Amino acid sequence: MTTLASGIKLDSSPSEAELKSLGVTSWPTWGCEASNFPWSYSSTETAYVLKGRVIVTPDGGEPVEVKAGDLVTFPAGMSCTWDVKEAVHKHYKFH
Repeated sequence: MTTLASGIKLDSSPSEAELKSLGVTSWPTWGCEASNFPWSYSSTETAYVLKGRVIVTPDGGEPVEVKAGDLVTFPAGMSCTWDVKEAVHKHYKFH
C-alpha cells in the first residue's frame, strides 16, 4: 500500500488473502452515478472499489485516481472533492 502526500493510502493490487483477512465482503456497500461533490471524512474510511472510477482531490492537494480493484484508505479530517467519472460501487468501513 502506498501512502500519498495527502495521507490517502492506495493499494492497486491487494491480494485475495489481504481482502479476506480484512473481511471486505462483509462490509456494507455504497454506490453512485457519475457526479461531482464535496466530501469530508470525520473518521478514517477504508474502501474496496468493485466497479467504476473516481478522481478524489483533497482540498489543497493533488488529485488521486481510484478505480475498480483498488483498496484505498482516506484519513480522518480530510476534506476533498469526489469527481465520479464512471459509476462507482464499493465496499466500505469507517474506523
